[in-house]
Amino acid sequence: MEENKTVVEAAEVVAAPAVEETKKSVLNASVAPEEFDWDAFENDDVYGASVEEIAEQYNQTLSKVVEGEVVEGVVTAISKREVIVNIGYKSEGVIMAPEFRYNQDLAVGDKVEVFVENTEDKKGQLILSHKKARQLRSWDMVNAAYNADEIVKGYVKTRTKGGMIVDVFGIEAFLPGSQIDIKPIRDYDQYVDTTMDFKIVKINQEFRNVVVSHKALIEAELEQQKSEIIGKLEKGQVLEGTVKNITGYGVFVDLGGVDGLIHITDLSWGRINHPEEVVALDQKINVVILDFDESKKRIALGLKQLCQHPWDALDANLKVGDKVKGKVVLIADYGAFVEIEPGVEGLIHVSEMSWSPRLRIASDFLKAGDEVEAQILTLDREEKKMSLGLKQLVANPWENIREKYAVGSKHTASVRNITNFGVFAELEEGIEGLVHISDLSWNKIKHPSELVAAGDTIEVVILDFDEENHKLSLGHKQLLPNPWDEVEAKYAVGTVVEGKVKNLGDKVAVIALEEDVDGECFNRDLVKEDGSMPVTGETLSFKVIALKRSAKKVALSHAKTYAAAVEERAQKAAAEADNTKKAVKKINSSVEKTTLGDLDALAALKSQLENK
Repeated sequence: MEENKTVVEAAEVVAAPAVEETKKSVLNASVAPEEFDWDAFENDDVYGASVEEIAEQYNQTLSKVVEGEVVEGVVTAISKREVIVNIGYKSEGVIMAPEFRYNQDLAVGDKVEVFVENTEDKKGQLILSHKKARQLRSWDMVNAAYNADEIVKGYVKTRTKGGMIVDVFGIEAFLPGSQIDIKPIRDYDQYVDTTMDFKIVKINQEFRNVVVSHKALIEAELEQQKSEIIGKLEKGQVLEGTVKNITGYGVFVDLGGVDGLIHITDLSWGRINHPEEVVALDQKINVVILDFDESKKRIALGLKQLCQHPWDALDANLKVGDKVKGKVVLIADYGAFVEIEPGVEGLIHVSEMSWSPRLRIASDFLKAGDEVEAQILTLDREEKKMSLGLKQLVANPWENIREKYAVGSKHTASVRNITNFGVFAELEEGIEGLVHISDLSWNKIKHPSELVAAGDTIEVVILDFDEENHKLSLGHKQLLPNPWDEVEAKYAVGTVVEGKVKNLGDKVAVIALEEDVDGECFNRDLVKEDGSMPVTGETLSFKVIALKRSAKKVALSHAKTYAAAVEERAQKAAAEADNTKKAVKKINSSVEKTTLGDLDALAALKSQLENK
């Protein structure tokens, strides 16, 4: 109630001059107000005219106002809560001040468009709306501004995902976060409830979506500034700038309308992991122009170039052979970089970390952040390069190798690596030797992993040295008696032994003679006496037909174990057959003679009988 009373009182106070002017024009400007005959007015007789006639004349002075139309009015008063607008009607309209928040420069006397909602409410008040008037014409105004490439004013209403919502001509437009300013915005809330100039950059007619940009206005102005600034740049020139943005690869610096990039390698002479270790956002820094491209408007800046190169300040007395201390700043497979002074680094190659000839990676010895002491191996001040060594600070175990590890001496070693051709075993730190696969076992093996695994302890004997190349030959089988000495004695050629069929191959079968001794038998010599083939696991007698020491092979034959008996039986059968043949021949000869004589006697007898 108090608010409505305030509105009405304000309207009456503001409208008083307008009413007074109307009275003067209607009654007669030549008659002073104090001389007006109010009695005659009440009796409907004012200078010969009735009250109805005077009211009609007064109404004719008023504008024709129709509800639902958009008309133009004049701002007559402004307060924090309301704006009073005169549209030439008998009363003035009151519009809430927030409807004009997009226009912070609104002043008394300004013309504005309003929508007539009601010519007279229950309290006789004219109800107007500036917001609805703008909404009715807003789409046409937005399209006109877009087509004419005009700058429009907008009121930032609220923050939303990815940007801001802006009131433009009563339409809610989207302002992307990237289009607020040319520099990255970290606090979007600072723009809420403010009025800014915008450029309409995109309109979707189907969905009536509008996208605006404030950055486009700034960029247009900066393009000219950039050209002017770049035109004045010179290589080597030192300028002051503000850190605008920090990325993983460098820093963007605002030079007063144009940006330049300090690459991470140009921030510090020392090695850094991220530019934030050197600079901070909004920090004022001096930079030097390294290079620039006018056509692409790119400027390369440097920060470390403003300081003396650390190599130039390096101790002049430092020389090869000196010991230095430093911090490991980078680890690679091939070595470690050690910073002995800010911006001065040396490389410790992996081969200089240990006297061991075994191939390893740098991370096996060092890690980033380690404090180390090393010896300078090479020093090139012109090229600004230095190589360091760790192993040089400890005694070289290969210097007196023959005294400690004499040929033929026996030792215990640790298996470090297994390859197809042998085993690398470490006798002590820096001393490694190779046990060739042929020196691992007296028996033939396909791979060293059949006997040992990495980390195993193995007994070895020193076979030979190569001091110059730090190579050592080791043996393991030499510590054991050669089983082939016993094999040759036990399995002499011609010996018949028992064996078990271990494996049947396409051409050759493996025969297990004892735990560590195998023999070979061709399939043609494996056929049993009855013509059948044995099966795996079957035990047969075999005859040793050959010994191959170099190949560690025992050649066997099962067929030869029964071949002699077969031949003997065959010979005996042949002899018996020959004797039988001779006896038959003798009998046949005897039988043949007797038969002829008998035949003659019988013929004579037959003849006598026939005559009788």
